[in-house]
Amino acid sequence: MHGFLNIDKPAGPTSHDVVARIRRIAGQKRVGHAGTLDPAASGVLVVALGAATRLIEYVQDATSKRYLATVRLGAGTDTDDAEGAVISSAPVPTLERQALETLLEQFRGPIEQVPPMYAALHHQGRRLHELARAGVVVERAARLVTIEHLTLLEQHTDTLLLDVQCSKGTYIRALARDIGAALGCGAHLAALRRTAVGAFTSEGAVPLDALAPAQAGAAATIALEHVLLPPERAVADWPMVQVDPETARRLRNGLPTELAGIAGERVRLHTADGRLLALAHRVDSTWQPDKVFDWN
Repeated sequence: MHGFLNIDKPAGPTSHDVVARIRRIAGQKRVGHAGTLDPAASGVLVVALGAATRLIEYVQDATSKRYLATVRLGAGTDTDDAEGAVISSAPVPTLERQALETLLEQFRGPIEQVPPMYAALHHQGRRLHELARAGVVVERAARLVTIEHLTLLEQHTDTLLLDVQCSKGTYIRALARDIGAALGCGAHLAALRRTAVGAFTSEGAVPLDALAPAQAGAAATIALEHVLLPPERAVADWPMVQVDPETARRLRNGLPTELAGIAGERVRLHTADGRLLALAHRVDSTWQPDKVFDWN
């Protein structure tokens, strides 16, 4: 079985837990996910099966993510989310909507962001979260990320509901922390739901328990093959060209091929029957295959 599942992960299980459950129901080991979702978060988790795992990088690295984030004002935590201990508190200032919108403007576009201590990033060979749990706090270099859009959906006395679309590597926990710092009252991420990973959206996501119930003996209500998305969904925005059998043979042998009338620097190549055969990039007047697929 080859393709992608657009899973609606509930709050609670880890992304690894989801992969393990899909492995069991699919009866195959070659399963992976395209971007970790914290246990406390819910929403879109893209899971690849079979040879589609070779396309994970195009979902994980080349697409933006979108979230609904609930920010709790007035309290900072050691994890920057609701799972941690409160380490600071301050009164929440009274702000008019327009003043808050003006403040949020500094978080739109390219920004420098310091990752949380509770993160999977490495520092001198150890993950930051391992150091944090050992009581060690280290300096973290700020990283350039992009907040493609940031919309204030709701404003309450001590909470904000934000719609955030951002680049790979953005920590929404850190965004909540920094908004609190800018307000002078501290803040943490109270709840998070991922609504999109590139072309994979929450509207088309399948609840995890409908596919792989956690309860022993419970039956899945939806068969995997009924919701399995084709591998090419990972590169759906690439130009597509169907090739003849001779060109297909050359591509399978890793040889460049000439293709006319294609704009851009990359292309997905399909066989005459519509199956994804290869991904290629432009080299002068020819196209060099980067990945060639065998779906058998």
